[in-house]
Amino acid sequence: MDSSPPATPFPDLNLVPYPLPFPKLEPKPEQPDIDGPSPPAEDGSGPREPPPPNPNPNLSSLLSPEVHTPLQQLSPTADEDALFAEYFRLAQLFLSSYKRPVPRATGARSLVPAPPAGPPAAPGPESNGSSSALVVSKRRKARSAEMVRVSSLSVRDQIYFRDLVRRTRITFESLRALLIREEEKAESLGFLAKRTRADLKAAALMADRDLWLNRDKRIIGAIPGINIGDVFFFRMELCVIGLHGQVQAGIDYVPASRSSSGEPIATSIIVSGGYEDDDDSGVVLVYTGHGGRERNQLKHSINQKLEGGNLALERSMNYGIEIRVIRGIKSDRSPTGKVYVYDGLYKIVECWMDTGKSGFGVYKYRLIRMQGQDEMGSVILKLAEDLKVHPLRVRPAGYLSLDISMGKENFPVSLFNDIDDDRDPLLFEYLAHPVHPLAAFQGKHTDGGGGCECTSNCSVGCCCAERNGGEFPFDGNGMLLKGKPLIYECGTMCRCPPTCPNRVSQKGLRKRLEVFRSRETGWGVRSLDLIRAGSFICEFSGVVLMKQQAEVLSMNGDSLVCPGRFPGRWVEWGDISDVFPDYVPPDFPSLPDLSCSIDVSRARNVACYLSHSCSPNVFVQFVVYDHYNVSYPHLMIFAMENIPPLRELSIDYGVVDEWVARLMM
Repeated sequence: MDSSPPATPFPDLNLVPYPLPFPKLEPKPEQPDIDGPSPPAEDGSGPREPPPPNPNPNLSSLLSPEVHTPLQQLSPTADEDALFAEYFRLAQLFLSSYKRPVPRATGARSLVPAPPAGPPAAPGPESNGSSSALVVSKRRKARSAEMVRVSSLSVRDQIYFRDLVRRTRITFESLRALLIREEEKAESLGFLAKRTRADLKAAALMADRDLWLNRDKRIIGAIPGINIGDVFFFRMELCVIGLHGQVQAGIDYVPASRSSSGEPIATSIIVSGGYEDDDDSGVVLVYTGHGGRERNQLKHSINQKLEGGNLALERSMNYGIEIRVIRGIKSDRSPTGKVYVYDGLYKIVECWMDTGKSGFGVYKYRLIRMQGQDEMGSVILKLAEDLKVHPLRVRPAGYLSLDISMGKENFPVSLFNDIDDDRDPLLFEYLAHPVHPLAAFQGKHTDGGGGCECTSNCSVGCCCAERNGGEFPFDGNGMLLKGKPLIYECGTMCRCPPTCPNRVSQKGLRKRLEVFRSRETGWGVRSLDLIRAGSFICEFSGVVLMKQQAEVLSMNGDSLVCPGRFPGRWVEWGDISDVFPDYVPPDFPSLPDLSCSIDVSRARNVACYLSHSCSPNVFVQFVVYDHYNVSYPHLMIFAMENIPPLRELSIDYGVVDEWVARLMM
């Protein structure tokens, strides 16, 4: 290996050698890492060092219904029996509010809440409840300490792991939304005195089914299926997918007691501004070790010690182990007030003891970001905010239009091309909403009636709720709870006000979108805003044609979008079959075979530039609201995952050769 000094200001960290590990004695016995959740504060902040252990965890107290913040009662040294007994208690509290899924007269199925019957008793291991009951084991294998790296993956492997991570995140978010909705129902009926943390309960239910990822191996470096720039709203979600295995501590590491070398090895850190001596300039990060302060205190009160996570970071520096860095950033677009963004791999190049701002000794670690990675997600978040305020100052060249919609959308849709001279999107008329044929409004009503008669916001029991199978498809924040074959939104024939929670996609854009030129996909679409999973993005717009009209125009070579060819990806959103085997995807309201087409050869909108992917991050949800002819639904686009700003939006058009084909309209 060339030992000459590097020409760049920072060393090429990809070439740091990996010396043979020799055991080094620790100052005191190592505490095992946390294999189960013990929740941080609601904003995700928490000490980098776990709280002092409780030497005698009381199993009966863990099963007690009086514990309102149950997972906080578990110490880092709690054994697996106590830990998963608590999972068991949480799962039973949740499942006790359900009856077996019952088919509706219309063919729909749903989970019907049953009146609470007091605190449930903890059944024994041989308990045989209904088939919908969740059997929770009290003993699990511990998180693996075997450290591995992932070699280069093929394109198919990358898609497989990305889909696996997406599926796991959909299950987590769907469970969390379901738990919140059921608690709201119980609260409205007077059965619930205090709400609990839905993210903790969702993670506990998934742990029972062994749905947490990357626990059979401790991955060093990049994790398959997780991309730089991915964003998360809950610390528990980081644990569920295996990006960071500590719920409270900011340093995730393999403890010495389980390491093959007899030394602790750090694998990831979270930087969230919780320590006053941290110095974060992006590419170079000075990270302060854990310990030395009281719980929930910013300033240090005692000297830190070279043990636990601190020693693990020092050992990782010695062996050249790369560290995953996740940054916690305050955000008003997050349900927790904070966004966690994965910023890639760093190498620790220096470790020293220093006197901190509070006058006590702290361990500091200088980390430098490894070269050859995608741009940091935290940098892109800042860039997107600047572009929304001063686009021409940030990117003085490349804009062909700051609003191709010419004011027709709620937010401007910019057009950007810094690659070639193509100006194609400017040649089309912009249609914010599709033009439906007269037959759509003259068609037979599927339910034989008009809109609802609600004088205020709709509630369960009104005719619009019944059209959707007895429940509303959106929560109070306009997030889609569960994909369906068809959704009825309150519309022009309804008397409820515009604030009705069943009016979501009809209100148009809620994000700042940009059509941009890409070397890989041609024209594409990206957002300047962070898009939450399950939120509405935009609608496919053009001139809707009847079957006979579409056949004529297709012979002329006109550009058509066929709604019937979109795969039913809506079924993935809200799917909790991995946790509840009795879960049945919604089959009501039903949707006939769609023979209509959308002509986008002369007039279109931003959705027509979505690129194709067999592993998409958005999907089509059919909606009707201005008419009740289900043969001509609106094609509404919803997010399948949390989409960071400036990441290209992709959809599955149902192309046959989905590995190489691109949409040809």
